[in-house]
Amino acid sequence: MESTKQRVVGAAPAGAEDRESASRAVREMFTSIAPRYDLLNHVLSFNIDRLWWWRTARKFDPILQRPDARVLDLCCGTGDMAFALRRRTRSATAQILGADFSHAMLQRAAEKGGKGRNGTTLRPLQWVEADALRLPFPDAHFNLVTSAFGFRNLADYDAGLREIARVLAPGGECGILDFGEPGGLLGQCYRVYFKKVLPAIGTVISGVSGPYKYLPASVERFPSPDEMLGRMHQAAFREVSWTPYTFGVAGLYRGVKSG
Repeated sequence: MESTKQRVVGAAPAGAEDRESASRAVREMFTSIAPRYDLLNHVLSFNIDRLWWWRTARKFDPILQRPDARVLDLCCGTGDMAFALRRRTRSATAQILGADFSHAMLQRAAEKGGKGRNGTTLRPLQWVEADALRLPFPDAHFNLVTSAFGFRNLADYDAGLREIARVLAPGGECGILDFGEPGGLLGQCYRVYFKKVLPAIGTVISGVSGPYKYLPASVERFPSPDEMLGRMHQAAFREVSWTPYTFGVAGLYRGVKSG
């Protein structure tokens, strides 16, 4: 199993033959479920996804509370991670951008807005339609780059890490929140839910079957935490770590760009 995972380049939706076709298939899948994406996330995670975003954003308070912070949320979908990050800022001058290659997802994000800690309306976030493997940003531009449940869908994980490192300033931080596979009895029960129940519910609510069959397969294919940390090291990150959330159902990968 481990040796197989080490050979994985990136996401491989059914029918994809190369990096370009894999990227195209992922974009089409997420565009197809954009209208129901938020509802399905909350229902299928029993609303725990909100806690995961909050915990992740809180980890980066030292950066987010700087008035000159530049933050990029990669593969942002409908913006929930970007909004969680924005709620942790204390300065109106901190810059947070959300980037995704699905126009439909970005439209949903732009419609949602976001509230501050005291329920106040925050200034609109900036949304950029862009491919995570070819970002339209200069080198060393951001202090923080995050990605919540999107990095796993990249057609080339190592290229994605290198691109994150490229746009990060030296000493800048990376935070990748994604699904994991719990062990033990909990893991066995979770896999039954994830592979059988979740795809059935997702298909009924969204009216589209492909994305929710792809989801458990993409998690199973994703590198193990140890391998991901090794790949981050190779992409010029130091102080790399993985923090499991909810018994390992999800987890946060962190790293600091080497100077």
